Amino acid sequence: MTYAALLRGINVSGHKKVPMAELRELLAALGHRDVRTYLQSGNAVFTTDAEDSEDALATALERAVEQHFGFSVDCLVRSGAYLAAVADACPFPAAELEGKQLHVTYFSRPVTADRFTSVDPAAYLPEEFRLGDRALYLYAPDGLGRSKLAEVLARPALLKGISATTRNWNTVAKLVEMTR
Repeated sequence: MTYAALLRGINVSGHKKVPMAELRELLAALGHRDVRTYLQSGNAVFTTDAEDSEDALATALERAVEQHFGFSVDCLVRSGAYLAAVADACPFPAAELEGKQLHVTYFSRPVTADRFTSVDPAAYLPEEFRLGDRALYLYAPDGLGRSKLAEVLARPALLKGISATTRNWNTVAKLVEMTR
């Protein structure tokens, strides 16, 4: 099986530095092979014969990172098939948008629309979001850095009890390609 590991909040503003070469070594030490990384923001692809669940694979990687680097990092592991299904289910016209305009937030578990009832979508237009399978799609025409909706969706109260990490569409597409 081929998976992608998505580490949250590493190598941002000099905090929680995780060199990609060391991340590849950690994944290999866990028994995974064909380990590759993408960018410096915590994206790794690997193949494994382990029959562990995605959650078990993520937990093992979280423990290895904490032991090796001395800090904790939330990690999500998703199969290549799941990543492709999320990309295929995108409710926005991805092919017509710039990669910086479209983002996917991956959640550690399913979320329902009830979690976001405090967010008034009309107040943030033309920005929009839609929920998918353990994912949230965000259209931010001016990019994530200028998105008021992204700020609201990232509030701790909305994400209580779950882990979440966001990738722009360029990264989403690249991870799908790398896990094929």
